[in-house]
Amino acid sequence: MRESKISRDQALELLKKYNKEAFHIEHALTVEAVMAHLADTLGYVEEKDYWAMVGLLHDIDFEQYPDEHLEHTPKILREAGVGEDMIHSIVSHGYGICSDIEPEHQMEKVLFAIDELSGLIGACALVRPSKSVSDMGLSSVKKKFKSRGFAAGCDRDTIQKGADALGWTLDQLIDKTLEAMKATEGDIRSQLEDLEI
Repeated sequence: MRESKISRDQALELLKKYNKEAFHIEHALTVEAVMAHLADTLGYVEEKDYWAMVGLLHDIDFEQYPDEHLEHTPKILREAGVGEDMIHSIVSHGYGICSDIEPEHQMEKVLFAIDELSGLIGACALVRPSKSVSDMGLSSVKKKFKSRGFAAGCDRDTIQKGADALGWTLDQLIDKTLEAMKATEGDIRSQLEDLEI
């Protein structure tokens, strides 16, 4: 079984060291939570912490180096004691965009697929009266997905490629990600309050 090699507390401190904007920290916590939830539901319970840690650290260098995303990640993570397996997994989420490392493991494919999608779903929540995913359905996300002008920074092609790599339909990918975000939204909000972000 693969190990993180650093604790969750150490990873969170590392995240906060390189990320100061609330948006980026919230995105990291969201991807962490979705990855943990999907590890459970897809039968990778023993690897749940590993999946979660990959989600938490996946964008570690993005805020400081947006035009060189993932170029600085290996050095930052190695210096923090993160193992090579995890570094490989994290860097693979930029495949075809800013990395030439292809997602191979199921977990890497999930990260590739849900990174952009969780951002899109989060943007959908912000324009709802509730500001929440709790009352959001598949059709709402699909409508915004098709509207390329909405949350234009969320790459729809990457989301579709992610679904294809997993052998899922787009609807299945959205459904699973939305379900994970609904299940973890309250916990993420509590964490952000505790972090005073």
